[in-house]
Amino acid sequence: MTTKKPPVIKQPEVGKLIRELRLLTGLTQEQFAATLGVTYPTINRWENGHSKPSPLAMEKIEKNLRDLGEQSQDLKQKYFGEQRLGGNGKSA
Repeated sequence: MTTKKPPVIKQPEVGKLIRELRLLTGLTQEQFAATLGVTYPTINRWENGHSKPSPLAMEKIEKNLRDLGEQSQDLKQKYFGEQRLGGNGKSA
């Protein structure tokens, strides 16, 4: 079984990505935390750059981006440089 590597972005960028994704979906930090299966303080620490998501959390964040489809295209371009997250999670 092969494991897919989560997207690699720098720490300050991951907090910005999480905040922008959360705002795009119209969720509070508490609501977004619930969708990822983490706590509110965890989301808060990620967004403020005090810690970074685990590889599993990054996979869930990537899935949220994929699930948004066209709506998240700007975020994909901004943080991953291309349409990295196609429908199957592979480079477009």
